[in-house]
Amino acid sequence: MDIVLTGRHIQIKQKFRDVVESKMNRVTAIAPDAQRVQVVLSHEGNPRLHDTAVRVELTVIAGSTVVRAEASSLDEVSALDLALDKLTLRLRRARDRRKDHRKNYSPVPVDAGKFVPPSEEREDIMGDEPADNSPANAVAGDLGPGESVEVHVGDTPIVIRRKLHIAEPMTIDEALYEMELIGHDFFLFVNKDTNRPSVVYHRHGWSYGVFEIDTPENVKKLEEERKA
Repeated sequence: MDIVLTGRHIQIKQKFRDVVESKMNRVTAIAPDAQRVQVVLSHEGNPRLHDTAVRVELTVIAGSTVVRAEASSLDEVSALDLALDKLTLRLRRARDRRKDHRKNYSPVPVDAGKFVPPSEEREDIMGDEPADNSPANAVAGDLGPGESVEVHVGDTPIVIRRKLHIAEPMTIDEALYEMELIGHDFFLFVNKDTNRPSVVYHRHGWSYGVFEIDTPENVKKLEEERKA
């Protein structure tokens, strides 16, 4: 398994590299088919966030499966341990999920009720983050697969980030599975059954929801086709 370390606003010391390599056997023990793990180490310069100044992000690629976890702490080793705990838990869920599907696993029922936006969590998936001085370019213009743009809006602290992801349409059950793997409270996808942009989200306990988006024109067109 390839191990790729990247530092953001922090220099990666050889001691930390050695610690990472020694702990990655936890990953291969659960996911022997893992081909690559990316470790991103970043540092928060704000002194008020001293207790969580160091962040470690882990991304494991095993075939078409991507599992991700992150954690912050006072130092890099503590942050690594916390992120590894989350990562191994999600890897076990992915492994058990595959076993359940071989045993005729039943899809998880979801409620299409009112959508309550979850707390925002920063998403840093592999790829470069080119900057741009024009805020308009953050929400307009063409982007290639994996490309992104991030800009500040004037003199405000607001940052707009836009990135293009290419993904095959999937079922709601598959979207729930992917959401659990990346550890977020929501997951954006294209519903294979309706071809609509959709979001699955975690409500409470083992309860989930699904929220779909469509235009009035398209809904009207579909209704007319049903009546025809």
